[in-house]
Amino acid sequence: MAGEVVYLAVIIVGGLIVGEFWNWLGDRMWIVYGLAAAQAIAVFVSPFVRFHVHRWEVTDTAAYTQAGLWSITRQIAPLSRIQTVNVDEGAISRLFKLASVTITTASSVADIEISGLDRDVAAALASELTVKADLESGDGT
Repeated sequence: MAGEVVYLAVIIVGGLIVGEFWNWLGDRMWIVYGLAAAQAIAVFVSPFVRFHVHRWEVTDTAAYTQAGLWSITRQIAPLSRIQTVNVDEGAISRLFKLASVTITTASSVADIEISGLDRDVAAALASELTVKADLESGDGT
């Protein structure tokens, strides 16, 4: 989201500088403004779309995630296979009090990441996963 806002600002400011001061693009300025409009729509629409297509849940046996709009990816991590649980906060995320939880399993495919969580929710989720994975007996095979 933050990258999209910066990109939008660069397009608008660049378009104004190029279009108004140097008139370099002339009649083709509609391209720059069209790109800016498309990016503005993406900035304001993508959070709502993301909210409706990204899901996660932790049960007594596994952690589940679902992501994607056109191609939906579902990941399931049995609690007995969880090796580490990390909470990550980037510089921009800290400004908005957001964090991501990354679950590393014994799988070679990919880690499970739940991003865009409130900082307190991410910390609570990491604690919950750690406790539940520790209580799980068995080797997950």
